[in-house]
Amino acid sequence: MRIAIDAMGGDNAPDEIIAGAIESIDALGEEDEIILVGPQDVIESKLPRKRPSQIKIVDAPDIIGMDESPIESLRKKPKSSIGVLAKLAKHDRADAVISAGNTGACVAAFQMRMRNLPGVNRPGIAVVFPTFSGPVTICDVGANIACKPINLYQYAVMAKMYSENLLGVENARVGIMSIGEEEAKGNEIVKKARDLIRSDPNINFVGNIEGRDIFKGVCDVAICDGFVGNVILKLTEGLVEGLFKAIKHELLQEKLRLAMKFKPVMMRIYQKYDYNEYGGAPLLGVNGTSVICHGSSNARTIRNTIIKIKEYHRNHINEQIIEYLSKTSIRTADEQGS
Repeated sequence: MRIAIDAMGGDNAPDEIIAGAIESIDALGEEDEIILVGPQDVIESKLPRKRPSQIKIVDAPDIIGMDESPIESLRKKPKSSIGVLAKLAKHDRADAVISAGNTGACVAAFQMRMRNLPGVNRPGIAVVFPTFSGPVTICDVGANIACKPINLYQYAVMAKMYSENLLGVENARVGIMSIGEEEAKGNEIVKKARDLIRSDPNINFVGNIEGRDIFKGVCDVAICDGFVGNVILKLTEGLVEGLFKAIKHELLQEKLRLAMKFKPVMMRIYQKYDYNEYGGAPLLGVNGTSVICHGSSNARTIRNTIIKIKEYHRNHINEQIIEYLSKTSIRTADEQGS
């Protein structure tokens, strides 16, 4: 498998990205290949003198910053690492692409170059939330902030496939984010999407869910538009970070001996619920395998992403999505006025 990685994407690039690629070599087969995309001289200066033979370099001299306009930057910088990644996938020179760079630019480039899977209207980013009751997949968290009901239905299908086939969840329970559990709650888009999802007998739909339900074991998949999903994602990240800081502060106010006693417990909890363990978030619905990582990704994130991307590819999740959507008439609901 040929996995292309944006060596210049993210807050910790290129050092952590390249380190993660090197650390993943022991988990790859002899036929696998890592393609580092970015300024060749920069990448070569960061690699060991005797680099693994499975690591290749593709020169991409331009870099798209996190604060740059996605569409405009792709147009002005055709040789950016993100743009070149997408072209490698388009021309079948890479089987999968990974970037921790500008999310908007990644979504635009991957969708524009790789196109959508047959039957998919808009792709969605799926993030796995580690919870006490097991992993919960949320889709979308930023690819599409102006969803139609058909988009949310398709997110339910794609995230269900991802949860069941990659995370091992049996008959995944799907819920749709709303402002209350009651049937009357939610805007018109949520209500119409709820009807679409409910009309599919192959989806184990639990109805409306609220934000707190994500961590209560109510569902395995949570569906929402990219605006709501991104707010949930960033709020949760901040809450977890703040909670750990508060606990650490309170422990240190007690005897140092007590704080040191709790340190192994805190480390176990942190590792168990650390998003880095799950790697990046797949952009479900594009005609290829693409993963967008958190901007603060470190070497462990990249290594775990590479391992997960092989599982994704091996489980033929895209093929299953295509087959599922080809057999349901609900895919035409958007053309009927939704």
